[in-house]
Amino acid sequence: MLENITHYFETISSAHRALILAGGIAIFWLIEGGIPLVRFGYNKWKHAGINLFFTLTTVVINFAFAIVIVKASDWSVQNQMGLLPLIGLAGWGQLIIGLMLLDLVGAYSIHWIEHKIKVLWKFHMVHHADTMVDTTTANRHHPGESVFRAIFTLLGVLICGAPMWLVMLYQSMSALLSQFNHANIRLPKGLDRAISFLIVSPDMHKIHHHVERPQTDSNYGNIFSIWDRLFGTFNYTPIEQIRFGLDVLPDEKAGSYGFQLGVPFNQKIKTDE
Repeated sequence: MLENITHYFETISSAHRALILAGGIAIFWLIEGGIPLVRFGYNKWKHAGINLFFTLTTVVINFAFAIVIVKASDWSVQNQMGLLPLIGLAGWGQLIIGLMLLDLVGAYSIHWIEHKIKVLWKFHMVHHADTMVDTTTANRHHPGESVFRAIFTLLGVLICGAPMWLVMLYQSMSALLSQFNHANIRLPKGLDRAISFLIVSPDMHKIHHHVERPQTDSNYGNIFSIWDRLFGTFNYTPIEQIRFGLDVLPDEKAGSYGFQLGVPFNQKIKTDE
């Protein structure tokens, strides 16, 4: 099985990667229609427009960084640089520990930093501006934020010494799990909490999208929930108390392309209350 996984992600085409991204959105979009967490009563296509626009800019930036990431991975493997070669992990150990380290550096760390550094937070605000969080919100990132995240993915590859198949597996899982935990779906509370002990569940991540702190500054994880529990950033607030958006941004501008692109450069927008 591991051999099949390794071979598939070593040779995965751009078309297959695009299919994973589009397929995930389509599947969770359909599930949202059947078991929604919140009945927004919105035009889903109209709401999705700006989110899919930012998804496209994210894809373009990720493809632009792909060449550098591939070279970094090849260099790390050839020179046996990084934690995975240093520890001497192979097989399933390499897969599991590698995924966890890439998630820590490429997702959790940059996400935490974006909430702590005001310049970066202004870019990340665009993600939090969505007042009707659903699966299309997953890749709602300002192009500037997409660059920051791509740089941290690159750092994660170098720190781990991850082979390319592992990087491709991580990016595919990251996209799907992000779509899952942003999806507007209602799971049984017991099931959601059980899931949240291993991976980031929908209710766990929705807390992060609450309009106010401290919830906004919690639950930073993307794939694995262990990092929030380990570093003390885990928060449990009943989902019924959650309201999406940001208290420093006007809700009516959530779907404005021009306003959202300009958020990082708008001096009138406060970074806190």
